[in-house]
Amino acid sequence: MNNEVYLDANATSPVLPAAIEAAAAAMREGFGNPSSSHACGLRAKALLDATRARARRVLGAATGRVMFTSGATEGIQTAVLSALCAVRERRARGEACGDLLLYGATEHKAVPESLAHWNRLLGTGLELRALPVDGSGRHCLDQLRELAPRAALVCTMAANNETGVVSDLDGIARVLLETGSPALWMVDCVQALGKLPLALDATRIDYAPFSGHKLYAPKGIGLLYVREGAPYTPLMCGGGQEAGQRSGTENMGGIAAFGAVLGALEEGGTFRTHAQLRVYRDRLEASLREAFPGLVFNAPLEHALPTTLNFSVPGLGSKELLDLFDAAGVRVSAGSACSAAKAAPSYVLDAMGVPLARSASAVRLSFGPLADDDFIEAACARIAHCGRALAQARPAARLQQTEAGGASGWLLFDDEGRHCIAIDPPEALAARIAADLSTRECRLLACFATGQGAGGADTLCDILGLRPGWPGGAQQVELAGARLDAIALGRDVLAKNGDSYLLGRPENGALAPGAVRFVFGTDPGNDGFDAALHCHRIGEPAVSRPGADALPDEGIDLDPTTAAAYLAAHPDALLVDVRELPEHAAACAQLRGRGAQHVPLSQLAGQAAHWLREPRPLVFLCRSGNRSARAARLLRRLGHAQAWHVAGGLALAG
Repeated sequence: MNNEVYLDANATSPVLPAAIEAAAAAMREGFGNPSSSHACGLRAKALLDATRARARRVLGAATGRVMFTSGATEGIQTAVLSALCAVRERRARGEACGDLLLYGATEHKAVPESLAHWNRLLGTGLELRALPVDGSGRHCLDQLRELAPRAALVCTMAANNETGVVSDLDGIARVLLETGSPALWMVDCVQALGKLPLALDATRIDYAPFSGHKLYAPKGIGLLYVREGAPYTPLMCGGGQEAGQRSGTENMGGIAAFGAVLGALEEGGTFRTHAQLRVYRDRLEASLREAFPGLVFNAPLEHALPTTLNFSVPGLGSKELLDLFDAAGVRVSAGSACSAAKAAPSYVLDAMGVPLARSASAVRLSFGPLADDDFIEAACARIAHCGRALAQARPAARLQQTEAGGASGWLLFDDEGRHCIAIDPPEALAARIAADLSTRECRLLACFATGQGAGGADTLCDILGLRPGWPGGAQQVELAGARLDAIALGRDVLAKNGDSYLLGRPENGALAPGAVRFVFGTDPGNDGFDAALHCHRIGEPAVSRPGADALPDEGIDLDPTTAAAYLAAHPDALLVDVRELPEHAAACAQLRGRGAQHVPLSQLAGQAAHWLREPRPLVFLCRSGNRSARAARLLRRLGHAQAWHVAGGLALAG
């Protein structure tokens, strides 16, 4: 997308144009095998050697091994294997070598996973121990001092991928020296290249892996530095390439591309200086603070890379923020890209002692040293747009579903939106709900949990100074000859019937069975009210239960092209955007020029009854296809025969 503002450079970067040209030239003209002795192979070998020499100069590694790998994960695996093989050999000779595998608590997961894998596979039986970090994200050197004499291998990182926190490598080296630790030392330098000065020969570092795609080279190419004299065991054996250090025919296209990036670093002028990057970060910081009042940064900026900002907005989950940014064409992340699919708080922020509410709602914004003034200006403008969209987006529906961390609840509003009842509000959203009600000058009449409660009723009431639970006794309404406690909500009432809560509009103090529109709580069962309560589940409209005749929800997927053709062939079909209000405010959705009606997924229950009464083809659309699939499945299960969704969502629709 040409309209994207890409702020997720710590996950991966676009490829430098010069790197693309170098890779194309290598594949087109320098395609020879560098192990071949003919002229074509010799030209490839010359390119390989020249790139390695350039890497040595950039890394400050005139001595030691510098070899090409597929990326940082391979480099980490190789370093860990080499260290543990050496430990096993030393132990067999009766030499002291330590019994701990020590790694920073905020390391990329590739490190502890590799340690555990090779420790188990080699049978070394060492103890894995996480080295704590302080509140700033830096390693606790006092604890390192206690553990270093027992360490066989110490693994730290130059800079953290989630927070940008720069490690005190000099302090770590000093502790290892002063304690006389026998430990080998690996430093993950993935985020350091192009952002921090490197002089590996002048350090105590034994192993340093690098990854090209974090700095404008393609994916699939990396480097591993091994200090001269440090033990080394090849991860891959075979044809003896890389002087027997790493077998497998070299990735010459990737090496040529990486060489172009290294050349740009060495020659200067292409990438921004550290001082320029600090100015850019300051501008982004100011834009974020202005757009999101109350925003909190999760790591001290004075100890962080000038290209990384990790922040939380009180009352907003990271998914909500990511959806908002994505709708505005701003690409950010919730932490490590490798962990993005796991719905869990950041272990990095947890290790720093960041409160759970902030850890679970953190967003990482990162840019690369190729950024320029125009790019930063565009990013700041988009951030401001996101802030305005969030401020303007206020739910107007009378029934709103709230979801967080798998917990689901409901907010019921009167016609004017001035009074509200909260049922099972999720704990994680309590602060946000309270702030939103206050902003709208909406009075909370009652807040309670059902048997399927989401756990946030007490918290929300504490914030607003109310007493949680069903108030009871304020009003009664008649239903099928029984008197039920009820709460008036404008012209509607919410009546309590055992463990169920019925929302409807009474006449003359009586609630007719057909006037019950929604049921909340547990299944009411066969207690005389079946005619009124034949509903599916919590909050779904009171319509006839399809039961065994419910339509299957298989085959609901339409790819963007098929969906556009379906809409063209069915003039009465409705394209429905189920993204939430801030996303819609940031950018209206359309599919191949076809505009969409906006019905947020959180408000779908209130609209579903209308679609069931007056059926028409429905095609649901969202950012990625997840929410639209839920909407289509719900309508199918309620008996709507023509409910579909756009698989892949706006992300693939172009």
